[in-house]
Amino acid sequence: MSAAIEVFLVALRLGLTSFGGPVAHLGYFRDEYVLRRRWLDDAAYADLVALCQFLPGPASSQVGIAVGALRAGPLGGLLSWVGFTVPSAVALVLFGLGVEEFDLSDAAWLHGLKIAAVAVVANAVWGMARTLTPDRERITLAVIAAVVVLFERSALSQVLVIAAGAVIGWRLLGAGVTVGGASPERSMGFGPRVAAVAAVTFVALLVALPLARQVSDSHELALADSFYRTGSLVFGGGHVVLPLIEEEVVTPGWVSEDDFIAGYGAAQAVPGPLFAFAAYLGAEAEPSPHGWVGASIALGAIYVPSFLLLAAALPLWQRLRSRVWVQAALRGVGAAVVGLLVAALYEPVWTSAILAPEDFALGLVAFGLLAGWRLPAWAVVLVAAGGGELIALR
Repeated sequence: MSAAIEVFLVALRLGLTSFGGPVAHLGYFRDEYVLRRRWLDDAAYADLVALCQFLPGPASSQVGIAVGALRAGPLGGLLSWVGFTVPSAVALVLFGLGVEEFDLSDAAWLHGLKIAAVAVVANAVWGMARTLTPDRERITLAVIAAVVVLFERSALSQVLVIAAGAVIGWRLLGAGVTVGGASPERSMGFGPRVAAVAAVTFVALLVALPLARQVSDSHELALADSFYRTGSLVFGGGHVVLPLIEEEVVTPGWVSEDDFIAGYGAAQAVPGPLFAFAAYLGAEAEPSPHGWVGASIALGAIYVPSFLLLAAALPLWQRLRSRVWVQAALRGVGAAVVGLLVAALYEPVWTSAILAPEDFALGLVAFGLLAGWRLPAWAVVLVAAGGGELIALR
């Protein structure tokens, strides 16, 4: 239980301080889980990132859930999700229930938080590149991956780049591969049988919920179906989910276009995952606002696929990682992940935050505090928020 509580408290702090979107979250996670606590190393962390990019759902949240499960079993995975997600979900529901008059879109401190995200992602890219691209072959692969993703901005291109990295690693990067010692293998509290049940349950719900919706006039059931399907069919998470979720809630008239946009704006101003936006939409959903009940249904339904898919995939992933050919493939995957993060560091992280020389200067300060002074990410976030306010006073 103590390990699970530790996971929850760490995730809660991340949930209260991790601004900047899914790519920045991966940087915050690396700073906390890899560098500070050493629960896993860069190679194992890159493996988890790659696995979660392949699975539907919010990739950064799934990485956090997976780390929690590897650290403290299924309860650790659940508490990792609760700590990271619930603070932003509560904030967004409160916004939806009556505090829309607060407009934070132009807040100087919020811009400072975006700059902090640049520093966090840059530090993560730098650290992972030193570990995962130590030779010219993998450096070249990372550069090619970044170029491809920059030219083709889609979730599918990211999945294909990682798949291509795996194939290249398997065929060309196998020399000198040794198995063992890459990361501590931890019990997740379940094995292949539970994984099979999770996979069957995932498919069964994906089929059964739309059918049940057709024969019932329950708005709660329709809400659960829409958000479960959204969580099951979107790859990459983050902003990729917006068109699909808008189709589910705005088109049928559950949420107005104005309320959708207002909630999306609020989601940019809170830490934690963008998928917490589902709680706001569930609370606002017509034919009558459902408040906390609707928020709980929507938030739970959009994340249930992530839990089921991770439960199905992690045991197999742990076993496969012990194979020599898989380790060779993972060399290519690690290089491709570095390339993806380089591309994401530019767009959307850099382009949304570094708008003037003063922004770049604050970003350098934040990066120096992370990489040189080894300050925790939450402290750098506070410094950057204050720096944003000081810049606005000039």
